[in-house]
Amino acid sequence: MDLARAVRAGRVRAVDAVADALARIERADPGLYAFAEVWAADALRRAAGVDARVAAGEQLPLAGVPLGVKGRRGALRSVVVGALLDAGCVPVGATAVPGPGTAWQTWGLGAGGRTVNPWRADRTPGGSSAGSAAAVAAGLVPLATGSDGAGSVRIPAAWCGVVGLKTTNGRLPSPDRTGLAAAGVLARHAADAAAYWRVVSGRPEPADAGSGEPPVRAVWSPGLGFAEPDAEQTAVAHTAALRLAEAGVVRLTEADAVRLADEGPAPPLADERVVPPGRPQPGDSLRLHDPAPAWLALRGAPGADRVPVRLLRAGNDERLAVLFTGADLLLTPVTPNAPHGHEGPGAHYSTALTWAFNLSGHPALSIPAGFGADGCPVGLQLVAAHGRESLLLRVARAAEVRAGLRAVTPPGSPP
Repeated sequence: MDLARAVRAGRVRAVDAVADALARIERADPGLYAFAEVWAADALRRAAGVDARVAAGEQLPLAGVPLGVKGRRGALRSVVVGALLDAGCVPVGATAVPGPGTAWQTWGLGAGGRTVNPWRADRTPGGSSAGSAAAVAAGLVPLATGSDGAGSVRIPAAWCGVVGLKTTNGRLPSPDRTGLAAAGVLARHAADAAAYWRVVSGRPEPADAGSGEPPVRAVWSPGLGFAEPDAEQTAVAHTAALRLAEAGVVRLTEADAVRLADEGPAPPLADERVVPPGRPQPGDSLRLHDPAPAWLALRGAPGADRVPVRLLRAGNDERLAVLFTGADLLLTPVTPNAPHGHEGPGAHYSTALTWAFNLSGHPALSIPAGFGADGCPVGLQLVAAHGRESLLLRVARAAEVRAGLRAVTPPGSPP
């Protein structure tokens, strides 16, 4: 990324880059509440260490990049964050997540109050990676970690208008007890998300987004065969998909070829990373041959209470496997509804279009698609076959360069 290149070249000191980020946080976070903790002294000390490493000749791929870290200080011990630190990132603070006892996950609680959407303070930024998305969208940091158990990276990315990657389940270490959550990242630019992926995965750079890249095969589905997204969310996301096709990024199939069974909302959003007593333990709930947990059944079908999760998931896995033999990408809206107010989602099932890919384990990414009439961003979800994060990131980069689908700065964001 540009900042890291400047630090490696000696044009910018990591200490100065981090000091600038801390100054932006100090100016903007009161009222935004994207951070639960700010680690100013530690960040400046770590930045000085990065400058010393660069002076000693280390080629750090993320030298001096200020990083928001989802969770409290304990998150610094994670394998993913450790890899980012080794690459030269400097953690500046813990980003906001939902407070204890909350009945739903699409919000955040910062040090001074509830996290607000940078585009409209009366709306939620989404969650549970709420602070990470808000901090990146408002320009406080260029990169922030996230985790996605039912859409917890993709939903805030969509509602804040940034790039949000959920990796293939199990590809990176995760402390999640259910096994459904995957590590992810929030970034303003697809190239920055790709830099994160190269560091944490050791994968090579995704292919260039130039005009010579052939279009990839993509299938558009407004609701995966069961969801009923709002007309505006569908229209904005579909227009973005058409722009990808017009720019030659994808070759779009308009057939309604995706018919998944409705797997949610279970476990309830409040339980998305908790296995209640008596339920299967982490590995158990994810293996198709285990006894069926009664808490996850096919909604709305005759004899729904008798449809076990292993059969439901096996059917969806088969449908997705067939789809990805004939297509490279599945495109959907990220959410069926616009960002809701801070009072809660009400009857909205905001994870309707994201949850299925936590159960199936597929990597998925949200890119900016446009705006709704409420002035809030809308996201387009890209889903790929297992292990194809680099394809998602290449298409996201092409979406910015060739189709103009990129993050923009909310009014009032700090310079």
